[in-house]
Amino acid sequence: MPTRRDVLLSGGAAALAGGVGVAHATTSEPFAADWHSLAAGYRHPEWFRDAKLGIWAHWGPQCQAEFGDWYARLLYIQGRQPWEHGETAYQDHLRRYGHPSQTGFIDIIGQWKAQNWQPDYLVRKYAAAGARYFVGMGCHHDNLDLYASKHQEWNSARVGPKRDILATWEKAARDAGLRFGVSNHSGHAWHWYQPAYGYDAEGPMRGRRYDAYWLRKQHGTGKYWDGLDPQELYTGPYYVPPDGITSAKEMVDWHGQRDGQWLEGVPSGNIRFVEKWLRRQKQIVEDYKPDLMFMDHAGVPFGKYGLEAVAHYYNQAVEWHGSPDVIMTGGLLDAFAQRAITWNVERGVLDDIHETPWQTCTCIGSWHYSRPLYESNGYKSAKQVVQILADVVSKNGTLLFNVPVRGDGTIDEKEEAIVDQFTGWTRRNGEAIFATRPWRKYGEGPTKPPPAGAFGEDKQKPFTGEDIRFTKKGETLYAIFLDWPDRESAIASLGKDALRDAVIERVDLIGGPELHFRRDADALRLTLPAPQDGAFAPALRIRGRGLV
Repeated sequence: MPTRRDVLLSGGAAALAGGVGVAHATTSEPFAADWHSLAAGYRHPEWFRDAKLGIWAHWGPQCQAEFGDWYARLLYIQGRQPWEHGETAYQDHLRRYGHPSQTGFIDIIGQWKAQNWQPDYLVRKYAAAGARYFVGMGCHHDNLDLYASKHQEWNSARVGPKRDILATWEKAARDAGLRFGVSNHSGHAWHWYQPAYGYDAEGPMRGRRYDAYWLRKQHGTGKYWDGLDPQELYTGPYYVPPDGITSAKEMVDWHGQRDGQWLEGVPSGNIRFVEKWLRRQKQIVEDYKPDLMFMDHAGVPFGKYGLEAVAHYYNQAVEWHGSPDVIMTGGLLDAFAQRAITWNVERGVLDDIHETPWQTCTCIGSWHYSRPLYESNGYKSAKQVVQILADVVSKNGTLLFNVPVRGDGTIDEKEEAIVDQFTGWTRRNGEAIFATRPWRKYGEGPTKPPPAGAFGEDKQKPFTGEDIRFTKKGETLYAIFLDWPDRESAIASLGKDALRDAVIERVDLIGGPELHFRRDADALRLTLPAPQDGAFAPALRIRGRGLV
């Protein structure tokens, strides 16, 4: 994502509200809304340890514009952001839809119909690719609930597609035999949307306030949102730029110092938003019974309110399953907090095996569908996704990756091809991934991993045929080459000196022949056959005694 990288890595997530040690009143339920209760009673479920792969449809009305991430915010920012190249979202919106003082994101929502959406087809495709869970989006920062919300009148059952998106995804996932997850990003809407209350600092429309500033309920007469209050969509004014800003850069800086921060605490004077957020979150849990809740926060949001959301989810899971057999994610967690909820590392990896299970989330493109990225062939390849999967799994992690969905509900032919190629790999090599556990070390090879943590994946250098990742299952060891070696391979971690008490009896190329090998003091040596039909990232099945 664009701004999240900047604000998190620059310290904008300083408000990890609800920190360790904050205690609250006990209840008769198994989990109370404090870190110690959560950590004491929670254990990561085995289904998540075994899953290794989830697929995500990060899909909502912002995909209608097909211009990538954060369109509902960036269309209101006239100046160029540091990461932006080419046309900006503001320029795109001005060209295609008009000036945001008259045509804003409220109008984009009205155009979103999801008319070609085939959820059963997509979820079956993802199940065939090996996904063990599927995640649908419940609400993004654009504040439109994508379900039949009882607490937010702006929801997809009432406007846009006029469908309960989550209920439809849930049925498709469970029919396909998958666990079902929901991502909730709405906790940031109160600050993220504030540019909609701004204005152009330069140009012919200078000083003209954008639509959120002046729109009220009465302005919806005769429109698709007749009877709804636009302030409930845009969250109400909080950080409203003052009059008198005269340069687009100054306006960008003004927002960056306020609503552009990744804020997690309770906003002063806006407790109503937080209480409403908690009611909405509880409804998602109670009505859709997700196996996984992806919380798009640097920790737990809103202090005691966020902790109450976690405790409520776990207590509900105890009612459903007899145990807290679910996953709640958060980012930037310390070691203690990782015992209470699951660490999600966005667009990044870790540099070694991690004691507790964790998840990385990434995307083959932008989180929201981007036609410019499609046209420039900017997607990750299937091989790159496999490389990330193998690396993450070798370190006790699980990969959740997003396949961007167009506004009409379809994925494009390039995405179809990537998913199909990825499916071919998992069908052949899945035994080295699913239901495995980390080995004694995660791997070896000359290519160093990027800095551990979020947003490091773009610093990853290309892997070679000498880069290997290890997993194990029972008494079997697996070695996954991150690229196909073009010469004899020497696996140092399996040499006689490295494993003095081990005996290697057989090595097979998964989906291929048994391989001849010799084991020297410094390495296990073998030569793989040349790849056939575009195969990549070969995996070995290694059996013997004392290996694991």
